[in-house]
Amino acid sequence: MTSVPFAEPFVRFRALLDEAQALDRALLPEPTAFALGTVDTEGRPAVRILLLKAVDEAGFVFYTNFESRKGRELRANPNAALCFHWQPMERQVRVEGRAVPVAEAEADAYFASRPRGSQIGAWASTQSRDEATEGLLEARVEEFTRKFEGQTVPRPAYWSGFRVAPERVEFWRGMPSRLHERQLYVRDGHGWRVRTLFP
Repeated sequence: MTSVPFAEPFVRFRALLDEAQALDRALLPEPTAFALGTVDTEGRPAVRILLLKAVDEAGFVFYTNFESRKGRELRANPNAALCFHWQPMERQVRVEGRAVPVAEAEADAYFASRPRGSQIGAWASTQSRDEATEGLLEARVEEFTRKFEGQTVPRPAYWSGFRVAPERVEFWRGMPSRLHERQLYVRDGHGWRVRTLFP
C-alpha cells in the first residue's frame, strides 16, 4: 500500500476520459456515460445511466430533477456509486462517495448552457411520476413552450445537480486470461492510500 497526492486519481481519470472522448463515436457514442447506483430508504438499490457534466478535485457532477427517484434517494441517503465502462479501451473506473447538491450559481450556469428544448423539457417532465394520460408530456411541452416564448427559460427550483465527492476510486484495466489490473484509491486525509487488488 502506498500513499499518493490528492490530485492523482482525478488526473488519471481525466486522462482516461480524454482518451475515451477522442475515440470514434461509432465505437463509443457516449464517452461521458456512467451507471449511477443509489439506495432507497428501505435499502433497495437502483441503477441507471447518466452523463457526466464536470469533474474536478471536488468530485463528479451530474444534473437531474431533484423530485425524480434518484434525486429523492440521494437527498435521503447521499451515498452513491458511479461506474464508467469504456469497453473499446478495456477500461473501467468505479467511484464511491457522497453526493451533495451543487451551488445554485453552478446549476444556473449549466442550465443556461443547455439547448432550449432540454430547458423546456425540465419544466414539462414530472420525472419518475406516472404519466396519467397519453399525450400529457407533449401537452406540457407545448404549455411551457408558450409560457416562455420570447424569453429566457429559467431553471426550475427542483432541477439542479449533484457532486459526488469520492471516498474510493478503483481503476480497472482488462488484460489477457482475465488477469485484469485493479488499483483502488481510498481517501486518507489529504491524500489517498493505493492498493493493488487481485482480479
